[in-house]
Amino acid sequence: MFSFINYRLGLFLAIRQVRRASLWTNALIVVVMTLTFLNLVVVSGILVGLIQGAVDAVRVEYTSDIFISTLKGKTYIENSPAVIAVLDKEPRIEAFSPRYLQSAMLEADYKIQHKDTEILNTVSASVAGIDPIAENKISGLSNILVEGSYLAPGDFDQILLGSYLTKKYFPIESAVFNTLENVSAGTKIRLTINGNVREVTVKGITKSKVDETNMRVYMDASQLRNLIGRGDYNVNEIAIKLKPGVDPVALRDALIAQGIGQMARVQTFTDAEPKFIKDMIMTFAILGNIFSSLGLVVAAITIFIVIFINAITRRKFIGILKGIGISGHAIELSYIFQSIFYAIVGSALGLVIVYGLMVPYLNANPIDFPFSDGILVAPISSSLLRLSLLVLSTIIAGYLPARMIVRKNTLDSILGRN
Repeated sequence: MFSFINYRLGLFLAIRQVRRASLWTNALIVVVMTLTFLNLVVVSGILVGLIQGAVDAVRVEYTSDIFISTLKGKTYIENSPAVIAVLDKEPRIEAFSPRYLQSAMLEADYKIQHKDTEILNTVSASVAGIDPIAENKISGLSNILVEGSYLAPGDFDQILLGSYLTKKYFPIESAVFNTLENVSAGTKIRLTINGNVREVTVKGITKSKVDETNMRVYMDASQLRNLIGRGDYNVNEIAIKLKPGVDPVALRDALIAQGIGQMARVQTFTDAEPKFIKDMIMTFAILGNIFSSLGLVVAAITIFIVIFINAITRRKFIGILKGIGISGHAIELSYIFQSIFYAIVGSALGLVIVYGLMVPYLNANPIDFPFSDGILVAPISSSLLRLSLLVLSTIIAGYLPARMIVRKNTLDSILGRN
């Protein structure tokens, strides 16, 4: 049995052996454990962060913290002025942006004479009528311009164009997805909405990693309202940004309780996430766990080999210890303590690297993936769980080879016989 005396003896032998071991040997084992811990945390964290970056971008540039949209079967939010009046009085809201939406046809090069057999330079898009100041507080549109300048209140006959609508920034050849050619900031294009035709100037082009932003046209709300003949001020969606520390779920429920749920669909940013996004987050989390598990197996095998070789080379010494009355359990415990030491020191260094360097750095400088700005998602609870699994695996990996050697006949061990 592992008595208290065995624990003390095992700890003494472990400390003695670690101190007498080569500095390079100890350093190498600690580095292996550190890299293993990083593999457990970082690989899954980057995979989840890849999707989380896309989710965060949608929250910032499109839905914000709470998203109010039309009910199923409705074309706009009924009694929108009353909804907006409620939002105006809500102290937990920092800002909100009502948006009018309407399908439209855009045409470039419309002043050029085309042959009957030529395909017109056109594209269909959704036009969002916005208050430029309110919208910029929510989505920061002015920060994602790649050309031109941002809209100002009263900018009539001027628009912002999403990059997916231009061949310059989205050079795709598809029979089902058209883009406008020869369009840049300052280009005049023809906008057709509900049979109304208006010549507008592209004031700026937005480029984002959010599809909804890249595929929209933005213009002053009063201008779009005139084009679609909406004099009732009923909007199609409202993005709401909350003050720091406010619970989105609590405010969502409060707005629904005030009757807004009867006129519109009220969702938190999580509610508004498409199902495929949630499925992708789960899929990447599973993949991360699989890769982490492989790393855990590699770490266990590494520790097993190191302890086994160490025990083999010290077989004679182990035999002498047994010969002078040292319990085999104490010897086994000494190798277990060594394994725990390497695992904890390596994991501690890993924690410092993850939370002291990688998480802050990647939050400030996300990885530029094609469809998202990837971050490192590493909840402390998840990291501590992985640390526990790493320590447990190394304990097992350290115990097994020690047990194999200790069970050898004492005299055979001393004489080096098989």
